Amino acid sequence: MAVSVFDLFSVGIGPSSSHTVGPMRAAGMFVDELVGRDMVDHVAEITVDLFGSLAATGAGHGTMPAILLGLEGYRPETIETDEMERRLATIRADGKIQLAGRIVIALTESDMHLQPGRQLAQHPNAMTLAALSAGGDVLYRETYFSVGGGFVVTETSPPRCEAAGAAADDSFRSAAELLAQTERDGLSVSQAMMRQECVNRSEAEVRERLLHIRDVMVACQANGMARGGYLPGNLQVRRRAQDWFVRLDAEDPQRDPAFAEDWVNLVALAVNEENASGGRIVTAPTNGAAGIIPAVLHYALRYTPAGIADPDDTTVRFLLTAGAIGSLYKERASISGAEVGCQGEVGSAASMAAGGLAEILGGTPQQVENAAEIAMEHSLGLTCDPIGGLVQIPCIERNAISAGKAINAARMALRGDGTHRVSLDQVIETMRATGMDMSAKYKETSMGGLAVNVSVNVVEC
Repeated sequence: MAVSVFDLFSVGIGPSSSHTVGPMRAAGMFVDELVGRDMVDHVAEITVDLFGSLAATGAGHGTMPAILLGLEGYRPETIETDEMERRLATIRADGKIQLAGRIVIALTESDMHLQPGRQLAQHPNAMTLAALSAGGDVLYRETYFSVGGGFVVTETSPPRCEAAGAAADDSFRSAAELLAQTERDGLSVSQAMMRQECVNRSEAEVRERLLHIRDVMVACQANGMARGGYLPGNLQVRRRAQDWFVRLDAEDPQRDPAFAEDWVNLVALAVNEENASGGRIVTAPTNGAAGIIPAVLHYALRYTPAGIADPDDTTVRFLLTAGAIGSLYKERASISGAEVGCQGEVGSAASMAAGGLAEILGGTPQQVENAAEIAMEHSLGLTCDPIGGLVQIPCIERNAISAGKAINAARMALRGDGTHRVSLDQVIETMRATGMDMSAKYKETSMGGLAVNVSVNVVEC
């Protein structure tokens, strides 16, 4: 079943799609099972075990609070950030949650069992939830794997996703199949993806939802530019987007293209600062890489003829093209930093953004594929080593740098004719293999790289 663009771009909360959004969804799935089995009123105790990367960096990523909220019935798509903060304050003060919003259970973050040194075979991001009766009997137990981008699977189930569900003739599982389809049917990449999406929903609905995604992205960057102070945690990272916006707005009131790179950097910083503070975010395709696609989309809307002439159509085409490319990474490799390092997050996002921009600039499907390949080829080997387990350093600046890389990749591809030596399929496989070979120290455990070479105080829980 094909991955939908709405799986890759979904509304949630920061700071991490795999460590915040995924665990909250997993806890919600657990509660749904308890409700469906009519077990909620018989539960006296909930146990939570976190393994691997979830345990290693969960404190900095908000994993434990996300699970508590998920067990209460909150969902990352709909929870308001101020409501989240109020509810967590109450839980911490009382030491109790309201399971499924119905019964009171004693459970706090400190009650969860962390096993960072134990990695389950299926995926580094694993968590086991169990519901026990008053007599200590296990009523229900399940292990969940947060596999990146907010996707959650169990040992026996596929990911919960809005699969596009295209018929075999219209689906694609590789860049080669995508290019063959566009050539056979005379389609652009965005048109091929739209056709796949329209198997289960109308074109009008697809467009409406994509424009909503854009609006959430724009609101996120506006929030990021409006807020100053410091980001959460003991790194004491000062938010820069607010100051940058004030100065850049004064320097460039007419939005001169000469300042395009500065605005791209600003949008990426603003989005990722908002993500780091736990704000409303769009996974693109993950939270840790969420600033790249909004930043490059900003460039497409402000500085290209197509974007200036018809911003809504440009948005839809850009996100569909980016989604088509992102689906290949999800299908054939991974978008999880805990599985393949930051190349799977920031690298995939840069590749998606490069392809999207290439189409908006008038690129052929072959040039779109080339742009996506260039961006990933020069992201290979990128490690995920967040200092203090926080999605701040190097994550925030890395989004800005990678947005610039995506724009450069698209422009380079358009200087050629789409013919190139390394294919997108080959670079996706190379990224996957590189990630499998990469030491766990560099895969979202904060046990290597910058995380151990930059001193930091103990991170707040």
